[in-house]
Amino acid sequence: MKRSALLTQAKRLSVLSFGASALFALAGCDTLNDWLAPDRVNYKAAETAPSLSVPSDLTDISQRYAAPPKVNALGGAAERAVTPAGNATLGVPSAQDPYGMHVEKDGDRRWLVVDGRSPDEIWGPLKEFWEENGFTLKTDAPQTGIMATDWAENRANIPNDWFRNSVGKLLDFAYSSGTRDMFRTQVDRAADGSTDISITHSAMEEVLTGQDKTSSRWEARPRNPQLEAAVLGKLMQKFGLTEDQSKKLIADARPAGAKVAMDPGAGGSTIDLAEPFDRAWRRVGLALDRTNFTVDNRDRDKGIYYVHYSDSMAELKKDGLFGKFFSSNTPKPTRQFLVNVKPKADWVTQIGVVDVNGQPDTSTDAQRIVSLLHAQLN
Repeated sequence: MKRSALLTQAKRLSVLSFGASALFALAGCDTLNDWLAPDRVNYKAAETAPSLSVPSDLTDISQRYAAPPKVNALGGAAERAVTPAGNATLGVPSAQDPYGMHVEKDGDRRWLVVDGRSPDEIWGPLKEFWEENGFTLKTDAPQTGIMATDWAENRANIPNDWFRNSVGKLLDFAYSSGTRDMFRTQVDRAADGSTDISITHSAMEEVLTGQDKTSSRWEARPRNPQLEAAVLGKLMQKFGLTEDQSKKLIADARPAGAKVAMDPGAGGSTIDLAEPFDRAWRRVGLALDRTNFTVDNRDRDKGIYYVHYSDSMAELKKDGLFGKFFSSNTPKPTRQFLVNVKPKADWVTQIGVVDVNGQPDTSTDAQRIVSLLHAQLN
């Protein structure tokens, strides 16, 4: 059970005095109710709608499948189809996928494939999923297929002790669990008309330092593949499956790996992936999410991911008591890199870093990105 360094200071009477004066200073602020609202984020305890029951007379999946449903006009959400098991699913059921969706995996990485649906049809329900589970979206970009939550504090880690009941009620955000989590969602259109959805978890933890434990630093926590899979399961339930059905699809995830080799002819600055462009494009995006490089934009037609180095610790320094009052929201400029994904042969795709003119980037940072991608893709 960890507390932030501010907790030690907050126990002193000086912090109580500052907290009272801060409340008066914020009395005219429109966001005052937000600061004093009850715990806003507790994603582990969040619940989705009740699982759909399966009628006893519809459990035989050998019967005729329902016809694909029509799509609402003006790009609206698609009408759901009825599966042989009786579910009203967002996907389009088929003999290969009776639930209208399946899960693929590459090592401990998994992603959801929703059959017969475009990213436009899935974007609305996907956005609802994060909002219904208590997350604020920091990135909502359907044109690039990137959706990311803001850093969320898991308030379930905060003990309900006397200090929380006193100071916490006065300034709830002064009492921190010292952990933050965020999720990035990548949505891609596949060549067969389906949509791939991958979810990546990132986490940070505030660790007390020094002999008197009055200072702290933020450290990255390992990504949690089990948590990522659990979130995919919750998403499948949002799309119409029961909990048991979603667990089965995760357990039966289809392998989707391929060999990766450094290209010796390019001085080790590119990667050859033994997959066609469509699959390689998705895997590279997923691999970038596993590194400290954030995808700002994507151009599938040009095969370019626009990325920059993401300093998660710098973002979280603004989460403290004083940071919430005085920090600036203006990000520091960082260099942008262009990760190029292009076909090399029928079943070979080449990955490298290029400059704005499309020429190979031979800088040390570019080679580091290639090495990181090589490690993630293997």
